[in-house]
Amino acid sequence: MLSCFKSYDVRGKLGEELNNELAYKIGRGFAAAIQPGSVVIGYDIRPTSPQLAEALTAGLRDEGVDVVDIGLCGTEEVYFATTHLEAGGGLMVTASHNPIDYNGIKMVRAGSRPISAADGLGEIAALCKSDDFGPAKPQGSYSKQDPRDAYADRVAGFLDHSALKPLKIVVNAGNGVAGPAFDVIADKIKAAGAPFTFIRQHHAPDGSFPNGIPNPLLPENRAQTADKVIAEGADLGVAWDGDFDRCFFFDETGGFVDGEYVVGLLASAFLPKYPGAKIIHDPRVVWALLDLVGQGGGEAVASQSGHSHIKAKMREVDAVYGGEMSAHHYFRDFMYCDSGMIPWLLVAEHICRMGQPLSALVADMQSRFPSSGEINFKLDDKQPAIDAFEATYVPKAKDVDRLDGVSLDMGEWRVNLRQSNTEPVLRLNVEAKGDRALLSQKVEEISTLIQNA
Repeated sequence: MLSCFKSYDVRGKLGEELNNELAYKIGRGFAAAIQPGSVVIGYDIRPTSPQLAEALTAGLRDEGVDVVDIGLCGTEEVYFATTHLEAGGGLMVTASHNPIDYNGIKMVRAGSRPISAADGLGEIAALCKSDDFGPAKPQGSYSKQDPRDAYADRVAGFLDHSALKPLKIVVNAGNGVAGPAFDVIADKIKAAGAPFTFIRQHHAPDGSFPNGIPNPLLPENRAQTADKVIAEGADLGVAWDGDFDRCFFFDETGGFVDGEYVVGLLASAFLPKYPGAKIIHDPRVVWALLDLVGQGGGEAVASQSGHSHIKAKMREVDAVYGGEMSAHHYFRDFMYCDSGMIPWLLVAEHICRMGQPLSALVADMQSRFPSSGEINFKLDDKQPAIDAFEATYVPKAKDVDRLDGVSLDMGEWRVNLRQSNTEPVLRLNVEAKGDRALLSQKVEEISTLIQNA
């Protein structure tokens, strides 16, 4: 398979793995494999994104597909527009949080359903590699539309205004494409009476990323938001990645809230509104979430990590919400898709409803179920490390789960080790029952084993 085709999308280094010529072929391949009839196309702020979108458009139209161009936008706006405009598919040109010399394409079919390597993406890659499309078809049409107002209405509709109190919120768009969409949503909720004050940071889209690639998951990128929260005396900080399909939270002290605790927080926000609801979670870090969902009378359902797996499981069991510790959050009433805008609305509402600061709302989870955060190991050959890990710990485990990598319940601590679906790394997550010293000990012990294997 061509190297830019990954498990869930297309991503590659410009000029080496991805260029306009290949984007044209991907457009034709998408049309031939998916048979969409019509598609929505959007693109992020990177300088090469409009060119790649133009090449995709040409390929799609040469296969007879009608293209609706929604312009500069976030990935979730393509998800929304695909269903809202009743298109047969959607393509978003974005490299999200990847380095400056990368770009990529995220794809969905009708109903904003995901496309993965096992479900369409492999066929598209094979068509691109063979370059055997046959003669061009009667050319499809091209038009421009701006569905942002309707998108903002859908997102703003998740907020329950009856619970709201004044909050000061720092929002850091990272010079990605979050700013324009945020402004429309903010105008709508303020017009409806939301008593929020927003402090905008790095708000204007700028493809040169003067303040660094927007990826708040990296610890070195968090200080700008944290410092702003402290300087402004804000109640909450929110930061997005480049295409804003992930959002990240900072409490009123500037403390970064790890993704697994945000999943627990959002589950806690949903369950009073939807008693007994199903909540989807990935298997990497689970104890805090299982505890909260159990207390809230819901049902926690595990899924493999990755958006195509989560979305499929959500549809299968009709879950109201699904979350991954990587800061992807999925919503039944948003086409079962992930959104980076809906979570901050719900977290802000939950802070108001509970009458406690964010730090207090997550303190119990952090204290009772401390976790390591995801630790990545770049290894040329990962199998020796996996074999050594399993030989050492599987015989001692109380429970072994192979849903995604291997998860081991060791009694007072738990570990998940899995190979990434998107990067050449092993990912380690460890959690414990209240014992931070034990957590640190096990992280060091397992890390040493992996590095020496």
